[in-house]
Amino acid sequence: MKRLKAWRRWFARRFGYARLICLALLVAFAALRIIDPGPMEELRVRTFDTFQLLDPRVKTARPVTIVDIDEKSLAKLGQWPWPRTSIADIVVNLTNLGAVAIAFDVVFSESDRLNPDKAADSMRDLDETTRERLRALPSNDQILSDAMRRSRVVLGETGLAAVLTELDKDLPFTSFATLGSDAAEAERFLFEFPGLLRNVPVLEKTAAGRGLFTIKTERDGIIRRVPMVLRAQGTTMPSLSLEILRVITATPTVLLKSEKAGIKSITVRGLDIPTDKNGQLWVHFAHQDPSLYVSAVDVLDSKVPLDKIKGKLVLIGTSAVGLNDIKTTPVSPAMPGVEVHAQVLESVLTREGLVQPYYASTVEFFAALVIGLLVIIFTPNLGPVRLVLVGGIFASVLVGTSWYFYVHDRLLIDFTYPLMSTTAVYLTLIFSSFVREQAQRRQIRSAFGQYLSPALVEQLAQSPEKLVLGGEEREMTIMFSDVRGFTTISETYKHDPQGLTRLMNRFLTPLTNAILARKGTIDKYMGDAIMAFWNAPLDDKEHQINACEAAVDMLERIDELNKLREEEAKEGGHVYIPLNVGVGLNTGTCVVGNMGSDLRFDYSVLGDSVNLASRLEGQSKEYGFPIIVGSKTALAVKDRFAILELDFIMVKGKKEPEVIYAIAGRQDVAQSARFQRLRNLTIEMLSCYRNRDWDGALEAIARGRKSDEGNTLEYLFKLYETRIQAFRHEPPPADWNGAFALLTK
Repeated sequence: MKRLKAWRRWFARRFGYARLICLALLVAFAALRIIDPGPMEELRVRTFDTFQLLDPRVKTARPVTIVDIDEKSLAKLGQWPWPRTSIADIVVNLTNLGAVAIAFDVVFSESDRLNPDKAADSMRDLDETTRERLRALPSNDQILSDAMRRSRVVLGETGLAAVLTELDKDLPFTSFATLGSDAAEAERFLFEFPGLLRNVPVLEKTAAGRGLFTIKTERDGIIRRVPMVLRAQGTTMPSLSLEILRVITATPTVLLKSEKAGIKSITVRGLDIPTDKNGQLWVHFAHQDPSLYVSAVDVLDSKVPLDKIKGKLVLIGTSAVGLNDIKTTPVSPAMPGVEVHAQVLESVLTREGLVQPYYASTVEFFAALVIGLLVIIFTPNLGPVRLVLVGGIFASVLVGTSWYFYVHDRLLIDFTYPLMSTTAVYLTLIFSSFVREQAQRRQIRSAFGQYLSPALVEQLAQSPEKLVLGGEEREMTIMFSDVRGFTTISETYKHDPQGLTRLMNRFLTPLTNAILARKGTIDKYMGDAIMAFWNAPLDDKEHQINACEAAVDMLERIDELNKLREEEAKEGGHVYIPLNVGVGLNTGTCVVGNMGSDLRFDYSVLGDSVNLASRLEGQSKEYGFPIIVGSKTALAVKDRFAILELDFIMVKGKKEPEVIYAIAGRQDVAQSARFQRLRNLTIEMLSCYRNRDWDGALEAIARGRKSDEGNTLEYLFKLYETRIQAFRHEPPPADWNGAFALLTK
């Protein structure tokens, strides 16, 4: 048992349980990546969406024209579907204008309702001779078929959720061959539809090709990938885009290159199209391009310029909202489905498509493992500042590498998985560091908790009858101060605890003297923190002013101590870490007196004003000012100090919000032109912010940065920029009064 305890102590000291937990996290995230649940995939593809938004495809060529069944055409030619004779005229006109190939993003699954034989059977009061003459006329479907025979036309088909009719095996199908694995192995990776809706046989027999225009959306309804090959009713079918490419390249058989992990690419003559494992093409989307469109009625009326059609691939589809073919892409919330097919063709023909390489998951695993191990090995030995810096560097490397591959090679390498894995490890180590820091603070508090303020000792010596439990209510000013970066400081003394004690005494002594010199009472030392108050036990009519004077004195004395320590560090050749403090001051009614038990009690103070002072001290690092005060304190000292309004906050546990201020210096600072200019800009920013004028607030921030040569307000500006960005994404409620809920202590 003793050996086991000794081993545990040695393990905790040399390796640490936090590192062991982090190794377990790496394994857990690796398993999660293998499983690849839906939310993780959605996060990954949304990251790729962001890349496309930042750097969409810029068109270098326009090989495709869209003949649009638009609102204008529907208004003139009537509701869809139009007579097949009108469709035939469009095909003939496009062919005469020099279209390379014509493809339909619609399906003609039923014969034309206006065929002459149907008219003969449906019209009343016709004599038999007229009926026979009508039946003898060629059908509208046949007229369209004859027009298609004199051109290269690819018909669109669609997958269905159920089987409607048996497939006619006599109708033509596109031929496929598989390289790398057998056909059955490759087909299991393809998306499959139970049913298939085809065109009427008379059209199918004369078409140059036929492909599915069905587009499968992602979980969130966005189209990022388009299947190039699918299974429908037990048959392997090309997409409409792939079939167009097969027809124009005169490829007799489409080649699927596959392996055990899935489809790698699809090949037609002269083109090798990389896909994901399911045979889907990652489309590199460009913004919606109105110049691709010509109205169908203009084609019918021969009003389309020759250069719009000659030498182009022509897609016939619709942008009309009523025909319900509007899609969402990463770069456009509403893009007609026919343009998605056009963008697929443009990406392939200009070789500007995106590729998620088969080795991407290996790269992601390797990045997560290497960076995670580096963080585990080196991070626990770093201080908080370096810890944040290293975390930022690792995150920047991951994001930057992924962006580099996207921009330069059009490769999709996911950084979210290694970033999440590394962040989990990183946060675990930070939490471990925080726990160690809190333990060290508790040790220091227990060592210094026995001390009382000199003023209290003197008064109790003169009036021993006051040694009873109880208290009185009075207006007081409360101070909390704390050391910033306590972990960094204490870690430099981890082998020299006496040195740490000496440093704390050197630090606490001048701060204590500054408080006592301004008539303050030390309530307690809490490790590196000091709690003090004014106007008790002795009356102090200027307790607000004295408290603020003490706070400014404390900063000045810390500066002097830091200069001395820096010189000592240079002479001794050791690391110098400056001491910085944050101070919170608040004025209000409190209960003050001897509090505790019959065996041990302290002269202390209680009340909401005490809690707020503590909260203000904790927020000094957020706002970038070492001294933050409540509204009562600020109003009482506004003629003696440089007061700068910071925020309007709602503290947890209080019903009314509080305006808080920073003390930037004494009266000489307040009267300076620089401070007055910055104060006016801050007032303007806060006014715009509270009136929801986000642009006005950001403009005031920009002007403030130009005027703030010393970056005094940079933390404040960044804080409001972050809030404004969040409010733009999720606006505050209608009854918002400008107050910000303070969640942290």
